Amino acid sequence: MLSPDEIAAAASSLDEAEKTRRQTGLMSLRFPQMTLDDAYAIQDAWVARKRAAGRRVIGWKIGLTSKAMQYALNIDTPDSGVLFDDMRFEDGATVPEDRFIQPRIEAELAFVMKSALEGPDVSVFDVLDATAYVTPALEILDTRILRVDPQTGKARSILDTVADNAANAGIVLGGRAVRPDQVDLRWAGAIVSRNGQVEETGLGAGVLNDPARGVAWLANRLARYGARIEAGQVVLAGSFIRPVEARHGDTISADYGPLGSIGCHFA
Repeated sequence: MLSPDEIAAAASSLDEAEKTRRQTGLMSLRFPQMTLDDAYAIQDAWVARKRAAGRRVIGWKIGLTSKAMQYALNIDTPDSGVLFDDMRFEDGATVPEDRFIQPRIEAELAFVMKSALEGPDVSVFDVLDATAYVTPALEILDTRILRVDPQTGKARSILDTVADNAANAGIVLGGRAVRPDQVDLRWAGAIVSRNGQVEETGLGAGVLNDPARGVAWLANRLARYGARIEAGQVVLAGSFIRPVEARHGDTISADYGPLGSIGCHFA
């Protein structure tokens, strides 16, 4: 286990990297003894710094839900991070060119909660019952930690991603909001384009076979730490596409069929 001083130092490095847009080194190299619990402790310490600076928590994101991403990182569990009020962009917004370091886009479904969801033993049916509506969402990922260490060639691991607040940086909500019983979430999907060219497609079933299952996983994980998903919070249930690089000048759009479309532009 990392010491409190090591956890605080790691959180400070991440905070500085985000503010200066200069990436910090891999936490998994800096602290080779760190565990997944340590990674979440670093995330929690960074979240505490953000809240102390006046940022407001608006929800959660779930990542690494697809088998493809889990195989790539040699893991068998999702991860999660915290969403803040200043991460939210309107549908069609222009993202300032100096906002992120290496942004990428994922397409997913967002669950907006009408009541609190508290584990343990939360089921998919509990999630659907607690959800006010589901709506299309784009998640903007960013990497405050290097993707690959230039000296050793070591790639970032799940420990680095979790410490980095699950790499989340922004969200765009839009399209058509529906009650969860009005659509088969497994078949809800998107065609994602960059500058008019299709880059990725996917279906909700790619997220643990049902996006609601990811939300249940999150509620049950939070229960182990005495926390819960609160009413009114937004939960990004997990991407059903591979991340799409968002370069300066790119316009990213996602067509969700009957659930409408959503997009943003990167200056």
